[in-house]
Amino acid sequence: MAVLEPKRVKMIEHKTFDKIDYSIKQLAIDEYDNCTFTDCIFSNTDLSNVEFIECEFVNCDLSSAKIFNTTFREVTFNSCKLLGLAFEKANEFIFSAQFNKCQLNYSSFYSRNLKRQIFNDCNLEEVDFSQSNLSEVVFNNCNLQKAIFENTNLEKADLRTAFNYSIDPDINQIQKAKFSLIGISGLLSKYNIDIID
Repeated sequence: MAVLEPKRVKMIEHKTFDKIDYSIKQLAIDEYDNCTFTDCIFSNTDLSNVEFIECEFVNCDLSSAKIFNTTFREVTFNSCKLLGLAFEKANEFIFSAQFNKCQLNYSSFYSRNLKRQIFNDCNLEEVDFSQSNLSEVVFNNCNLQKAIFENTNLEKADLRTAFNYSIDPDINQIQKAKFSLIGISGLLSKYNIDIID
């Protein structure tokens, strides 16, 4: 009886992928190093076990993609739709990503180490950051409406230009975090008080 050998993973380097619909043509389970994906559709596709290292995604749709054990290492997402992604299922080893002008609504970073990650001009409505390490994270001009912060480490995080957040200081670590005066009401919302200018 023949023994099946495991599929060998190829390393694909410095390649550009443009306007490919991966919901029709499945992306190979390989390692992508320094690759650029532009205007590609990954929505509802299975990206499990794929490795993205120093890759850039530009104007791509990854909404509801399966990312079990997917590696994101030094990955940049620019103007991407990432709705409903379960980032806690991605490979935890050296998870690092930067998000610029992305829609991340309904995604989950539950218990994920996001130390020093950067979110620029992102929509993060109803994103789950429960039990995550957000120390030194920067939320630059981000909408955090109904985002969930429970047992979250926000030490030294920068929320000075973030808005619509509600963070309970009693159940989150916020030492040395930066908040704007106008956003301070997001730390007091549980008290149901009126703050008058």
